[in-house]
Amino acid sequence: MESKAVETSYARWAPVYDRTFGAITAVGRRNAVAHINRRSGTVLEVGVGTGLSLRHYRPELRITGIDFSGDMLRKAQDKVGRLGLDHVTELRQMDARILDYPNDHFDTIAAMHVLSVVPEPEKVMAEIARVCKPGGEVVIVNHFKRTKGVLAFLERSFAPFANVLGWHSDFEEDTILREKSLFCEERRVLPPLGMMTFLALRKSGSA
Repeated sequence: MESKAVETSYARWAPVYDRTFGAITAVGRRNAVAHINRRSGTVLEVGVGTGLSLRHYRPELRITGIDFSGDMLRKAQDKVGRLGLDHVTELRQMDARILDYPNDHFDTIAAMHVLSVVPEPEKVMAEIARVCKPGGEVVIVNHFKRTKGVLAFLERSFAPFANVLGWHSDFEEDTILREKSLFCEERRVLPPLGMMTFLALRKSGSA
């Protein structure tokens, strides 16, 4: 996925995202936020998009959101102002491959439906691991490539159009799990049709 393609794609999707992809990904978002709401402290949401998740976090949490797309981020900023979401402390436009935060900074990091749309997801995962505190948690929801069945065939068919669609239909789970400082504590396949997978990863070391 090329950076310019991501920017162009999400400028196109931003006006209708909440009613299209936002609706499709609602189950995964609810599962991720419910899990994070059992924790405390600071949360970084990588790929905050139009801010669909922001109002669902517990007000005791301190939420920072970043996104590559200025068009998406303006939608999120509008939600924060309109809904009075005081627990959202910062929204910034940022490339997730180069996070402008120090090492070991956030208690929890969320990446919901974003890793299959970013360029160089391995670099994004390395940055996520870097800014997560030792003993902290990384919560991921994403669609991953299937190896058999009709849906696997459809994913392979759509793969050449990644730059147009704005996401990789054939994204492999191993791309996430190979980050050495993170180990998987929980994995769940989510409805409908097992299209999305929930992962809770722990960073090695003591909090």
